[in-house]
Amino acid sequence: MVEVINLRLARKAKARGDAARQAEANRALHGQTKAARKRQQLDTARAQRQLDGARREDPS
Repeated sequence: MVEVINLRLARKAKARGDAARQAEANRALHGQTKAARKRQQLDTARAQRQLDGARREDPS
C-alpha cells in the first residue's frame, strides 16, 4: 500500500529546504569581505580571458 502523507507538512518541509538553499547562497555572496569579493572578481575575469584566448577561430 501507499503511505499516506500530510500535504501541509510536505509543503512546509519543501519551503524550509528552499529557504535553506537560498540562505546558503546568500551567505556565500554576502558573507565575504570586500577584498575577497575583489579577488573573486579578478580570478573570474582572469579565467574568462584565458578561456577566450584559447578559443579557436571559425574556419568559415
